[in-house]
Amino acid sequence: MISRKEIFFYAKDKYGIEPDYPWVRTPNYAILRHKANRKWFGAIVDITEDKLGLAGNKLIDALLLKCNPILIGSLRSETGILPGYHMSKKHWITVLLDGSCPKSRTFELIDFSYELTR
Repeated sequence: MISRKEIFFYAKDKYGIEPDYPWVRTPNYAILRHKANRKWFGAIVDITEDKLGLAGNKLIDALLLKCNPILIGSLRSETGILPGYHMSKKHWITVLLDGSCPKSRTFELIDFSYELTR
């Protein structure tokens, strides 16, 4: 399992980025964005499983990341990686933070998203 706190620490340590909480209606939705161009490279949301096409309605944390469209198909075949939630499914993926996607892979995908949105 990887926590929000670990992702925030990683973003702060590697990129000097602090999470942004722009919406009053969804106070747990945290955005990771570049300082210079303000583009998002990640978002952590808490959402029910059914909204991600999963069985159940338990509230879970998920990380939305930008991805190269050429790689999305192969990435979505990996455990814990789903189509982008509430974003373009052609350019975004959803990484479950339940431990099904290894931490090292999650950090690689964060770096990839950061570079794509730079």
